[in-house]
Amino acid sequence: MQQIKLKAKEERRLKAGHWWVFSNEIDGLDTSIEPGTLVRVMSSEGVQVGIGTFNPHSLIAVRLLQKGEDDLPKDFIFEKLDEAYSRRKEIGVRKYGRMCYGEGDNLPGLVIDRYGDVLVVDVLTAGMELLKPQITKALQKIFKPTGIYYKNDSAFRALEGLTNTPEIIGEVPETVEIEENGVKYIVPIRGGQKTGFYFDQRENRAFLKPYFKDKLVLDLYSYIGSFGITAAKAGAAQVWGCDSSAAAVELAKKNVELNGVSDIAVFHRDDAERLLSAMKKGELPDQPDIVLLDPPAFVKSRKALPQAVGLYVKLVKMALEGLKPGGYLAFSTCSHHVSRELFVDIIRQGVSKSGVQAALIELRGQAKDHPVLIGMPETEYLHFALVQVR
Repeated sequence: MQQIKLKAKEERRLKAGHWWVFSNEIDGLDTSIEPGTLVRVMSSEGVQVGIGTFNPHSLIAVRLLQKGEDDLPKDFIFEKLDEAYSRRKEIGVRKYGRMCYGEGDNLPGLVIDRYGDVLVVDVLTAGMELLKPQITKALQKIFKPTGIYYKNDSAFRALEGLTNTPEIIGEVPETVEIEENGVKYIVPIRGGQKTGFYFDQRENRAFLKPYFKDKLVLDLYSYIGSFGITAAKAGAAQVWGCDSSAAAVELAKKNVELNGVSDIAVFHRDDAERLLSAMKKGELPDQPDIVLLDPPAFVKSRKALPQAVGLYVKLVKMALEGLKPGGYLAFSTCSHHVSRELFVDIIRQGVSKSGVQAALIELRGQAKDHPVLIGMPETEYLHFALVQVR
């Protein structure tokens, strides 16, 4: 196994809890090494600090799989995936959920979501691409799926020099039916957003259930209706949902029928900002009691952060302006570029610009099957807040 030597004192950040080595931290970057190769990471004094996958053409040159001086176990992919599944079973996540969350499970660049008998896999790095045969073998042994879908459509793959070519092993249907918090969903496996469903919001949807009783709910950026249908099943008086994707709206309508709430929940293709403007002007049939605001990740890079923050602030402001006293805003962001502190500041700016008085009822994050590593803030990306207008 080839060695990568760090510059003097550059191992300190790794010892503090981080799991990446950046290219400018390496003493004599060898660009001839094949991307994805397993390497030993050595301190400037020649002591092994870990083993990881190497890509000389990426800013993140090494993603550690293991720290310390030991060798990797022979079947380390199986062992790590089996350990990750054991952690899920401890928190009651078995049939539906995230079975591997990259760095959070010490398998950087590998994301696996389970939809019953079907696994959807995102391989994001050159290192994990080279390990696909071992990954497939381990998944078949642990989960015994009828199908594995390597989606391979992330923009991160291009940064690693990888092509976006999906791969199917076994039988993978276009859609599957899952259940979460007592709600059933038809989920688009092949053509959906991300891996098809947002398991990371599972606990936040459950948290909101008591607030929905007898309320009028406006569900913006609704995708296939997970928040809105949860509201309907939890006793909401009426739910209006909207998304800009026609395909997502059609699935949301099917999910409404599947759950028997067609008399409560209605989904349409529409623009979130237009509806927020109409709400402020009193142009909606009724004034909502709760606004669910779960926009997409506007922040694709740190360079785009200022513009994205401005857009988030605008959405929060508009939502608060349209809510009556006692009303609630449930707001989320889903980018690791938005820190917890910045997220709270976005809400603060939105409240200030709206001119309303508001209270932060609860601040939450991603579900427990998306574990956050202490010392690695990049693993924390989802922020959720419930705000009440006073």
